[in-house]
Amino acid sequence: MLAIERRNAILAKLQDERKVVVSELATVFNVTEETIRRDLDKLEKEGMAKKTYGGAILNENLNIDLPYTVRKKANVEGKMHIAQVVSELVEDGAHIILDASTTALAVAQKIKEKNDITVITNSIEIILELSDKPGFKVLSTGGMLKEGSLALVGYQTERMIGTFHVDVAIVSCKGIDIEHGLTDSNEADAEVKKSIIKSSNRTILAVDSTKFDKISFTTICDFDDIDIIVTEKKPDDRWIKFAEQKNIDIIY
Repeated sequence: MLAIERRNAILAKLQDERKVVVSELATVFNVTEETIRRDLDKLEKEGMAKKTYGGAILNENLNIDLPYTVRKKANVEGKMHIAQVVSELVEDGAHIILDASTTALAVAQKIKEKNDITVITNSIEIILELSDKPGFKVLSTGGMLKEGSLALVGYQTERMIGTFHVDVAIVSCKGIDIEHGLTDSNEADAEVKKSIIKSSNRTILAVDSTKFDKISFTTICDFDDIDIIVTEKKPDDRWIKFAEQKNIDIIY
Protein backbone atom coordinates (compact mmCIF):
# COMPACT_ATOMS: atom_id res chain seq x y z
CA MET A 1 0.00 0.00 0.00
CA LEU A 2 1.27 3.46 -0.91
CA ALA A 3 1.68 6.02 1.86
CA ILE A 4 -1.10 8.23 0.46
CA GLU A 5 -3.46 5.24 0.31
CA ARG A 6 -2.63 4.39 3.93
CA ARG A 7 -3.26 7.98 5.04
CA ASN A 8 -6.60 8.04 3.22
CA ALA A 9 -7.51 4.77 4.94
CA ILE A 10 -6.58 6.31 8.29
CA LEU A 11 -8.77 9.33 7.47
CA ALA A 12 -11.67 7.04 6.58
CA LYS A 13 -11.24 5.28 9.93
CA LEU A 14 -11.19 8.67 11.67
CA GLN A 15 -14.40 9.63 9.88
CA ASP A 16 -16.12 6.52 11.19
CA GLU A 17 -14.66 6.29 14.68
CA ARG A 18 -13.54 9.89 15.38
CA LYS A 19 -10.24 8.64 16.88
CA VAL A 20 -7.40 6.21 16.12
CA VAL A 21 -4.65 4.55 18.16
CA VAL A 22 -1.08 4.31 16.83
CA SER A 23 -0.46 0.74 17.99
CA GLU A 24 -3.70 -0.52 16.44
CA LEU A 25 -3.00 1.21 13.12
CA ALA A 26 0.50 -0.26 13.00
CA THR A 27 -0.99 -3.74 13.34
CA VAL A 28 -3.76 -3.12 10.78
CA PHE A 29 -1.38 -1.77 8.11
CA ASN A 30 1.57 -3.99 9.05
CA VAL A 31 3.98 -1.06 9.45
CA THR A 32 5.99 0.34 12.34
CA GLU A 33 4.47 2.70 14.89
CA GLU A 34 6.98 5.33 13.74
CA THR A 35 5.53 5.11 10.23
CA ILE A 36 2.05 5.67 11.62
CA ARG A 37 3.26 8.64 13.66
CA ARG A 38 4.69 10.19 10.47
CA ASP A 39 1.33 9.62 8.77
CA LEU A 40 -0.46 11.34 11.64
CA ASP A 41 2.06 14.20 11.58
CA LYS A 42 1.25 14.80 7.91
CA LEU A 43 -2.51 14.58 8.46
CA GLU A 44 -2.19 17.08 11.31
CA LYS A 45 -0.16 19.50 9.14
CA GLU A 46 -2.87 19.24 6.45
CA GLY A 47 -5.49 20.07 9.07
CA MET A 48 -7.26 16.73 8.81
CA ALA A 49 -6.45 15.34 12.27
CA LYS A 50 -5.29 16.40 15.74
CA LYS A 51 -2.63 14.29 17.40
CA THR A 52 -3.26 13.04 20.92
CA TYR A 53 -1.25 10.90 23.30
CA GLY A 54 -0.93 7.51 21.59
CA GLY A 55 -3.08 8.41 18.58
CA ALA A 56 -5.19 11.13 16.96
CA ILE A 57 -8.72 12.47 16.72
CA LEU A 58 -10.58 13.81 13.70
CA ASN A 59 -10.36 17.54 13.08
CA GLU A 60 -14.05 18.37 12.72
CA ASN A 61 -13.47 21.90 11.44
CA LEU A 62 -16.16 22.28 8.74
CA ASN A 63 -13.99 24.68 6.75
CA ILE A 64 -11.62 21.87 5.77
CA ASP A 65 -12.24 19.80 2.65
CA LEU A 66 -11.53 16.13 3.25
CA PRO A 67 -10.40 14.17 0.17
CA TYR A 68 -13.30 12.99 -1.98
CA THR A 69 -12.32 9.33 -1.59
CA VAL A 70 -12.56 9.72 2.19
CA ARG A 71 -15.88 11.60 2.15
CA LYS A 72 -17.38 8.94 -0.11
CA LYS A 73 -16.77 6.28 2.56
CA ALA A 74 -18.31 8.31 5.40
CA ASN A 75 -21.79 7.40 6.69
CA VAL A 76 -22.52 5.22 3.66
CA GLU A 77 -25.63 3.70 5.24
CA GLY A 78 -27.10 7.12 5.97
CA LYS A 79 -26.40 8.38 2.45
CA MET A 80 -28.04 5.33 0.89
CA HIS A 81 -31.15 5.87 3.01
CA ILE A 82 -31.28 9.51 1.92
CA ALA A 83 -30.72 8.49 -1.70
CA GLN A 84 -33.61 6.02 -1.59
CA VAL A 85 -35.98 8.67 -0.24
CA VAL A 86 -34.84 11.24 -2.81
CA SER A 87 -35.21 8.79 -5.69
CA GLU A 88 -38.84 8.26 -4.71
CA LEU A 89 -39.39 12.01 -5.15
CA VAL A 90 -38.04 11.96 -8.71
CA GLU A 91 -40.59 11.00 -11.37
CA ASP A 92 -39.87 9.22 -14.65
CA GLY A 93 -39.13 11.75 -17.37
CA ALA A 94 -37.84 14.40 -14.95
CA HIS A 95 -35.06 16.89 -15.67
CA ILE A 96 -32.79 17.18 -12.63
CA ILE A 97 -29.51 18.75 -11.51
CA LEU A 98 -27.19 16.93 -9.12
CA ASP A 99 -24.31 18.67 -7.39
CA ALA A 100 -20.90 17.03 -6.92
CA SER A 101 -21.45 15.86 -3.32
CA THR A 102 -20.99 12.25 -2.27
CA THR A 103 -24.66 12.22 -1.24
CA ALA A 104 -25.63 13.19 -4.80
CA LEU A 105 -23.53 10.28 -6.05
CA ALA A 106 -25.62 7.94 -3.89
CA VAL A 107 -28.76 9.53 -5.37
CA ALA A 108 -27.41 8.94 -8.90
CA GLN A 109 -26.96 5.26 -8.09
CA LYS A 110 -30.56 4.99 -6.89
CA ILE A 111 -32.23 6.90 -9.72
CA LYS A 112 -30.81 4.41 -12.21
CA GLU A 113 -33.99 2.51 -11.37
CA LYS A 114 -35.96 5.33 -13.06
CA ASN A 115 -36.70 5.84 -16.76
CA ASP A 116 -36.07 8.69 -19.20
CA ILE A 117 -34.26 11.01 -16.77
CA THR A 118 -32.22 14.01 -17.92
CA VAL A 119 -29.36 14.70 -15.50
CA ILE A 120 -27.17 17.80 -15.44
CA THR A 121 -24.18 17.60 -13.11
CA ASN A 122 -20.76 19.04 -12.35
CA SER A 123 -19.63 15.70 -10.91
CA ILE A 124 -17.25 13.59 -12.99
CA GLU A 125 -18.09 10.51 -10.92
CA ILE A 126 -21.85 10.92 -11.44
CA ILE A 127 -21.28 11.21 -15.18
CA LEU A 128 -19.34 7.92 -15.09
CA GLU A 129 -21.94 6.30 -12.82
CA LEU A 130 -24.76 7.08 -15.26
CA SER A 131 -22.81 6.53 -18.48
CA ASP A 132 -24.15 3.00 -19.02
CA LYS A 133 -27.81 3.73 -18.18
CA PRO A 134 -30.00 3.35 -21.30
CA GLY A 135 -32.56 6.10 -21.84
CA PHE A 136 -30.82 8.66 -19.63
CA LYS A 137 -29.50 11.98 -20.98
CA VAL A 138 -26.45 13.08 -19.02
CA LEU A 139 -25.09 16.61 -19.49
CA SER A 140 -21.78 17.80 -18.08
CA THR A 141 -21.54 21.40 -16.94
CA GLY A 142 -17.96 21.75 -18.09
CA GLY A 143 -15.65 23.97 -16.11
CA MET A 144 -12.39 23.63 -14.21
CA LEU A 145 -11.62 20.46 -12.31
CA LYS A 146 -11.34 21.31 -8.63
CA GLU A 147 -8.11 20.07 -7.07
CA GLY A 148 -8.54 17.03 -4.84
CA SER A 149 -12.06 16.25 -5.99
CA LEU A 150 -14.05 15.07 -8.98
CA ALA A 151 -16.04 18.33 -9.22
CA LEU A 152 -16.15 20.89 -12.03
CA VAL A 153 -16.33 24.48 -10.80
CA GLY A 154 -15.86 28.05 -11.96
CA TYR A 155 -17.50 30.63 -14.20
CA GLN A 156 -18.10 28.27 -17.14
CA THR A 157 -19.81 25.77 -14.84
CA GLU A 158 -22.10 28.42 -13.38
CA ARG A 159 -22.88 29.92 -16.80
CA MET A 160 -23.81 26.55 -18.30
CA ILE A 161 -26.09 25.68 -15.37
CA GLY A 162 -27.77 29.07 -15.72
CA THR A 163 -28.94 28.24 -19.25
CA PHE A 164 -31.20 25.43 -17.99
CA HIS A 165 -34.53 25.25 -16.15
CA VAL A 166 -35.12 21.89 -14.48
CA ASP A 167 -37.78 20.18 -12.40
CA VAL A 168 -35.64 19.30 -9.39
CA ALA A 169 -32.26 20.29 -7.97
CA ILE A 170 -30.63 17.96 -5.46
CA VAL A 171 -27.85 19.55 -3.39
CA SER A 172 -25.95 18.90 -0.20
CA CYS A 173 -23.78 21.13 1.99
CA LYS A 174 -21.33 21.10 4.90
CA GLY A 175 -23.67 22.66 7.45
CA ILE A 176 -27.23 23.88 8.01
CA ASP A 177 -28.13 26.31 10.73
CA ILE A 178 -31.45 27.99 11.50
CA GLU A 179 -29.89 31.47 11.59
CA HIS A 180 -27.20 31.10 8.93
CA GLY A 181 -28.89 28.83 6.40
CA LEU A 182 -26.87 26.50 4.16
CA THR A 183 -23.09 26.82 4.21
CA ASP A 184 -20.13 25.16 2.54
CA SER A 185 -16.39 25.01 3.04
CA ASN A 186 -15.29 26.89 -0.08
CA GLU A 187 -16.62 29.61 -2.36
CA ALA A 188 -16.22 27.69 -5.63
CA ASP A 189 -18.58 24.91 -4.57
CA ALA A 190 -21.00 27.37 -2.98
CA GLU A 191 -21.28 29.46 -6.17
CA VAL A 192 -22.06 26.37 -8.26
CA LYS A 193 -24.75 25.32 -5.79
CA LYS A 194 -26.28 28.81 -5.91
CA SER A 195 -26.57 28.45 -9.70
CA ILE A 196 -28.08 24.98 -9.35
CA ILE A 197 -30.74 26.18 -6.91
CA LYS A 198 -31.60 29.20 -9.07
CA SER A 199 -32.15 26.97 -12.12
CA SER A 200 -34.68 24.62 -10.52
CA ASN A 201 -38.42 24.67 -9.88
CA ARG A 202 -37.96 22.67 -6.69
CA THR A 203 -34.88 22.16 -4.51
CA ILE A 204 -34.22 19.11 -2.35
CA LEU A 205 -31.55 19.48 0.31
CA ALA A 206 -30.06 16.03 0.95
CA VAL A 207 -28.02 16.10 4.17
CA ASP A 208 -27.21 13.60 6.88
CA SER A 209 -27.93 14.36 10.53
CA THR A 210 -24.33 15.38 11.30
CA LYS A 211 -24.80 18.58 9.24
CA PHE A 212 -27.58 20.03 11.42
CA ASP A 213 -26.65 23.01 13.62
CA LYS A 214 -23.28 23.34 11.87
CA ILE A 215 -21.87 26.43 10.14
CA SER A 216 -19.14 26.28 7.52
CA PHE A 217 -17.13 29.00 5.76
CA THR A 218 -19.39 30.51 3.12
CA THR A 219 -23.13 30.87 2.60
CA ILE A 220 -24.99 29.05 -0.17
CA CYS A 221 -28.53 30.27 0.49
CA ASP A 222 -31.18 30.63 3.16
CA PHE A 223 -34.14 28.34 3.73
CA ASP A 224 -36.49 30.34 1.50
CA ASP A 225 -34.80 28.59 -1.44
CA ILE A 226 -35.37 25.06 -0.09
CA ASP A 227 -38.55 23.03 -0.61
CA ILE A 228 -37.66 19.66 0.94
CA ILE A 229 -35.01 18.46 3.39
CA VAL A 230 -34.17 14.75 3.25
CA THR A 231 -32.07 13.25 6.04
CA GLU A 232 -31.57 9.80 7.57
CA LYS A 233 -33.16 10.31 10.97
CA LYS A 234 -35.66 12.61 12.64
CA PRO A 235 -34.22 16.04 13.57
CA ASP A 236 -35.06 17.51 16.95
CA ASP A 237 -38.39 19.28 17.54
CA ARG A 238 -36.83 22.71 17.04
CA TRP A 239 -36.03 21.84 13.43
CA ILE A 240 -39.45 20.29 12.85
CA LYS A 241 -41.15 23.48 14.06
CA PHE A 242 -38.80 25.70 12.02
CA ALA A 243 -39.48 23.69 8.86
CA GLU A 244 -43.23 24.02 9.37
CA GLN A 245 -42.85 27.80 9.70
CA LYS A 246 -40.82 27.89 6.48
CA ASN A 247 -43.22 25.54 4.66
CA ILE A 248 -40.40 23.03 4.13
CA ASP A 249 -41.09 19.29 4.18
CA ILE A 250 -38.62 17.25 6.24
CA ILE A 251 -38.47 13.60 5.19
CA TYR A 252 -36.39 10.96 6.99
